[in-house]
Amino acid sequence: MKHAIIIGATSGIGQEVAKLLIQQGWRIGIAGRREDALKEMQTTAPTQIEIEQLDVTKEDATVHLHQLIEKLGGMDLFFLSSGIGYQNKDLNPEVELNTARTNVEGFIRMVTVAFSYFKENKGGHIAVISSIAGTKGLGVAPAYSATKRFQNTYIDALAQLSKMQRLNILFTDIRPGFVATDLLKNEKYPMLMQADRVAQQIIKALDQKKRVVVIDVRYRILVFFWRMIPRWIWERLPIKN
Repeated sequence: MKHAIIIGATSGIGQEVAKLLIQQGWRIGIAGRREDALKEMQTTAPTQIEIEQLDVTKEDATVHLHQLIEKLGGMDLFFLSSGIGYQNKDLNPEVELNTARTNVEGFIRMVTVAFSYFKENKGGHIAVISSIAGTKGLGVAPAYSATKRFQNTYIDALAQLSKMQRLNILFTDIRPGFVATDLLKNEKYPMLMQADRVAQQIIKALDQKKRVVVIDVRYRILVFFWRMIPRWIWERLPIKN
């Protein structure tokens, strides 16, 4: 039986991915800040789910992650789905810094534990939810787009490090567009996707061991053209919420 750790599995994409892995027969360890939500999810498949409360922005999150891996009896897949993002056109410093604490500091804290575990245990699969927002700097959400670019680059670097050290670690950088989750509940966005449909595409990408996947085809086309826009034009585009 395969074992997966999912950070951020109590809602949104992480929860939907967890449901699909359970259907496939995986044993999973789920972690997040809301213990009540973790316990509620555990009741849906008590023999397949282990839980651990943790906050990725706290230093003791690494201890809790190790404890969850031990409870589960090992880890074949590490799936990181915790992240925050806000529109912040007024550049409220606390909003920007909180975004960085979760999407950069917390990201590093979790992913480095997974990398070290797989290094010591002859390989595994690290998958993270980043975003198409990392493609270009979005003026309405500076910290969010910058932290997502950071995540893209960090995974690129770890993938190279894994090759340098001759490790058997796979990486999947999952870059969705706008998904109908709690993260976007107070805003209106175009081409909004449903989390369950996104999760299905993610599972397919994991099964195929894709290195980078943009979800879905509409956003793949969008990102293709975004990359072609010169910086001087991009900076003058009237991008609005």
